[in-house]
Amino acid sequence: MVFSLFSFEKIQKQNTTNIPVSVIICAKNEAENIKENLPLVLEQNYPQFEVVLINDASSDDTLEVFESFSEKNKTIKIVDVKNNEAFWGNKKYALTLGIKAASHEHLLFTDADCKPKSSLWIQKMSQHFSSQKSLILGYGAYKKKKNSFLNLLIRFETFLTALQYFSYAKAGSPYMGVGRNLAYTKTLFYEANGFIEHMKVRSGDDDLFVNQVGSKKNISASVYPQSFTVSEPETTFKNWINQKRRHISTAKYYKKSHQYALGLFFTVNVLFYILAILLLSILFQWMYVLGIIGIKYVIQTIVYYNAAKKLKEKDTIYALPILEVSLILSQLVIVFSNMISKPTHWK
Repeated sequence: MVFSLFSFEKIQKQNTTNIPVSVIICAKNEAENIKENLPLVLEQNYPQFEVVLINDASSDDTLEVFESFSEKNKTIKIVDVKNNEAFWGNKKYALTLGIKAASHEHLLFTDADCKPKSSLWIQKMSQHFSSQKSLILGYGAYKKKKNSFLNLLIRFETFLTALQYFSYAKAGSPYMGVGRNLAYTKTLFYEANGFIEHMKVRSGDDDLFVNQVGSKKNISASVYPQSFTVSEPETTFKNWINQKRRHISTAKYYKKSHQYALGLFFTVNVLFYILAILLLSILFQWMYVLGIIGIKYVIQTIVYYNAAKKLKEKDTIYALPILEVSLILSQLVIVFSNMISKPTHWK
């Protein structure tokens, strides 16, 4: 099982490099989030870094907030992006301008609504760079909220997605990363001609780019808790579904092998529950059927729990059967919704 490659892998200590880093944050109408989260980036315990703030044609006070921080901090560089008819509402265009403006070779990306989980975020992410490793995957967690099943479901889905992309990267077949916490070099970006291969796809500045350029030789992953970022999760099921619709809509642009592997995982999970229900309803030896189900959950729990410990999401495993069924039903809603209408993207 590919998940065990990540689940049972021991975290390897990395040598601290302290290479110069450009932190890149692209924001569109994120004035309030910038006020709250940018200070945590500026206060990082790291000797040499700059923060490239990209204002993507915001209609609120985002640019003014950027400028107020810039007056007090010389490490900030502002890129003010105006609407362009050819790239209207395209985040990749804004990111490209920010990358070009960055002073350093090593780039670390996060979103305006994300907080570094520690003052060592830059250090723990950047220390994975080497002469061979030019693409670093990080974990973007969501804030825990008590007594909220939706919050538990969102965090379980986020954990499971991370388990998948970390495991496939470990297996030498990286297929995605998350823009909330991702790092790569300028050289890698330019060698791939930036986002040009999928510029017309509104989303995918993170997962499609990783899918395009990631390889067994150039990929690494940081699972130190100090390297995580954390974001505020959606608070309504409707908003979360709409968010996932945007994310899932890019999967059809993945490499065929990755589409097959991810589709197979989803199909097998769906068929397992369908067959379990059918067998329980037609067989008198229901104890044998329940025994098979029990074995499946024991093995799954062991693998998932070890991975969840690394990602600090252990509480999501305690309700594994309920969360797994709920996630499958949610994914079916997303698939059918995307078949009926196109999801909205970065505006």
